[in-house]
Amino acid sequence: MTIRIGSDNIERKVLHDVAEYGWHCLNVMGEEGLAPFSFSIGLYKTWQFPELIIVGLKREVAHSVLNIVATGLAQGNRPDLAAMNQDLLNGYSCCFVEVSKSHYREYVGTARWYYEGDLFPLYQIVWPSKQGHFPWHSEASDSFVRWQPVLGQAASTSNTSLERTRGE
Repeated sequence: MTIRIGSDNIERKVLHDVAEYGWHCLNVMGEEGLAPFSFSIGLYKTWQFPELIIVGLKREVAHSVLNIVATGLAQGNRPDLAAMNQDLLNGYSCCFVEVSKSHYREYVGTARWYYEGDLFPLYQIVWPSKQGHFPWHSEASDSFVRWQPVLGQAASTSNTSLERTRGE
């Protein structure tokens, strides 16, 4: 077994958090019109569950969503990646999309460092617009589609639009 030592504060923080909490959330601030995104590191190592990424949500919200999943995993609850999930975003259903490895370098470089390559699964948590449309829906606005690029192929295109689940 190789003992890893981080070469900078970010790497040391990742190693510390995964050792102590089982996972780490890395937030990337949006700049120059690009959406922010957040992703997990350690879910796969700790619980043999795919790493997760969320694009376009504020870091506090994204971290909260990822924390819901990590807390559930620690308690033995594994989200069904093939089903809609109503427990992550208050009032909205989300779905999971397997991320193409062609996006790993651009989006999850620190996870690639942690796993020493691309040999880990990664899923995107995709959330609907306020109107209940996922980015692939024909009625989703262009700005919404640009703000939340889908990094893989949705498992089921039958879920092209959703009604709000709560809060109306």
